[in-house]
Amino acid sequence: MSGGSDYLSGTLIPCPESFNAAAHCLSSGADTDLALVAVRPGATNDTERWTFGELRDRVFRANGALQRAGVSHGDRVVILLGDVPEFPIAYFGAIAAGAIATPLSSQLSSGEIERIFATTEPTVVVAPPDLVVPSDVVRLSADDLAEGSPAGFAPTGADDPALLVFTSGSSGRPKGVLHAQRAYWARRTMHDGWHGIGPGDRVMHAGAFNWTYTLGVGLADTWSVGGTAILNVGARTPEIWPIIARELEPTVFAAAPAVYRRILKYGDDLASGFASLRHAVTAGEALSPEIAETWRDRTGKPLLEALGMSEVSTYVSTPPDRSAEAGIVGWPQPGRRVSVLDDAGMPVSWGDTGVLAVHCDDPGLMLGYWNDKTATAAAFAGDWFLTGDMVHMRKDGAISYAGRRDDQMNAQGYRVDPGEVEAAIARCTGVAECGVSELTVETGLRVIAAWLVPEAEATLTRAGILEEIAPLLATYKCPRAFFLTDSLPRTTNGKLIRRALPATTATAL
Repeated sequence: MSGGSDYLSGTLIPCPESFNAAAHCLSSGADTDLALVAVRPGATNDTERWTFGELRDRVFRANGALQRAGVSHGDRVVILLGDVPEFPIAYFGAIAAGAIATPLSSQLSSGEIERIFATTEPTVVVAPPDLVVPSDVVRLSADDLAEGSPAGFAPTGADDPALLVFTSGSSGRPKGVLHAQRAYWARRTMHDGWHGIGPGDRVMHAGAFNWTYTLGVGLADTWSVGGTAILNVGARTPEIWPIIARELEPTVFAAAPAVYRRILKYGDDLASGFASLRHAVTAGEALSPEIAETWRDRTGKPLLEALGMSEVSTYVSTPPDRSAEAGIVGWPQPGRRVSVLDDAGMPVSWGDTGVLAVHCDDPGLMLGYWNDKTATAAAFAGDWFLTGDMVHMRKDGAISYAGRRDDQMNAQGYRVDPGEVEAAIARCTGVAECGVSELTVETGLRVIAAWLVPEAEATLTRAGILEEIAPLLATYKCPRAFFLTDSLPRTTNGKLIRRALPATTATAL
């Protein structure tokens, strides 16, 4: 290793050469063990329960239906079912068949769907009859998958492609990220390094079914150890989560920071609702210290953060047996080798700011961007994959997050992390949500601007906001422009799209 910020955390047993991710995820639970609880909150809760025996049978039938439709190794299977229990059946059925599962949000526009279909050229799309999809692709419904003749796990290699996921587009046009079967072996690092899921756990996830965070933590990781997945297939208002938790008693809750923020604002009796939890976990965007502290105060449970991205999933996190430190995202998970690099691709000194990079030997690292050799090459510097996350790393591996490289703002020659400014404004009286970005006010002049969603009946003033954030931020970090808006632009998974803020309909404050 170099003398700079290059850190290897423990070891990971190599992935077997013959490896099928679906078999890895679905083989642990006994036939009678409970695998899935799908709850639809309402006047009378509609709850659907599947055992592992039923789950495997449905996946095998989906595999058989896909093969009957002409799917073979390496073919793309697009899944556009929305948040229904059949979504993971189609997903793991495709991987079981040796195909490339391509989960998409059912909220995509027809134009977005057409563009993705044009580049992926799928053999089959699994979608409801009323969803408009290109006519030259074989369409199967959830019912079609249930009627297939059972087919077992296909013999696949660790490096065979298994998953094609499109990035959220929070920092540019979505790209297709291609992962190998071995990516699910690499997820073993998260069990001890982050969420601590084990046999007997009941894991409730708040994310959309097409999100890799949901498919990974909520389903794959849970099922790979024989645990029970709890998914909400109905309304997802912030008030509903403690109600579901009180009834179904999850031991681990997983959600994005935005979900925790809304639960804390609108949820009631959280200590009672989440009493069954051992801990909660979060990923998807930076977690503010205020949310983590308030969650602990109101529930009595720790909130464990992880840093990750579509290209490598989570790889830095706070494990259950380690106390979270203020300002620290976490530590590299066991078996992960990371470094912090400068613009020349060399490790910076311990504690200096640089781009977080993951070593190319990591089994969880993507195979590359789909049909985009240029973007793939640009994402690497020698033996390192560049995540684009700006961080500091201590000698013990502790990592502090400093924002995305492409989100970094410049104020008076200083780099400013929008997340830091957003965290300060979020503490202000009457602010429900906020987003911060650079704004061009005239040719050659860009300033830091903030877009605010006020709480109901709250009156926000520029002077009041500046007064409250003055003790929290250096003067050069404070926004020069403020706007009021009804909502912030977000991806379907709830991530703030900062680049879209300047186009948001808003009123100057």
